[in-house]
Amino acid sequence: MAEQLRLIKKYPNRRLYDTKTSSYITLSDVKELVLGHEEFQVVDAKTGEDLTRSILLQIILEEEAGGAPMFTSDLLAHMIRFYGNAMQGMMGKYLENNIKAFTDMQQKLQDQAKSIYGENSPISQDLWAQFLNFQGPAMQSLMGAYTEQSKKMFMQMQEQIENQTRNIFSGFQFPNFKAGEGEAEAPKGQEKSAGGKK
Repeated sequence: MAEQLRLIKKYPNRRLYDTKTSSYITLSDVKELVLGHEEFQVVDAKTGEDLTRSILLQIILEEEAGGAPMFTSDLLAHMIRFYGNAMQGMMGKYLENNIKAFTDMQQKLQDQAKSIYGENSPISQDLWAQFLNFQGPAMQSLMGAYTEQSKKMFMQMQEQIENQTRNIFSGFQFPNFKAGEGEAEAPKGQEKSAGGKK
């Protein structure tokens, strides 16, 4: 039987109640659940409304307000401009896929270290720490190249969509415009026959 989803209730006083431990928890505790890859849902204690996204955004806001923000002002501005845009849904999927690709790559590196030095070997943990400390520039360069490639792919996809849209609209026939077969009917008094004017 699948484990039941961990339920956290948010009360009007903004306090969070963990139904699994039957105790009140803080936003930092919720962050630890995220880091531990534990699935949970936050709901309004009164209405039952799902507040999970809202709580996760609060965690991100606190982290960004800290000493080492992940998002630059330019990136945040670009993200804001996509809201209400026709490409909003596509952009969300694009970001999700890129983050997944990054985490998959990180997991593969960790798995390779474990296969060499063992699952819980201190050597494996030390090796991973050294990799992060001393190979940071190499990783940054690798991710920079990947991000740039992804950006080009996204721009090409956007351009392709725009071209397809233009082709679709160019196929429509509008009144008083002639485009080969299916010419629009000319206004009365200006009709022409095959042999000339009527």
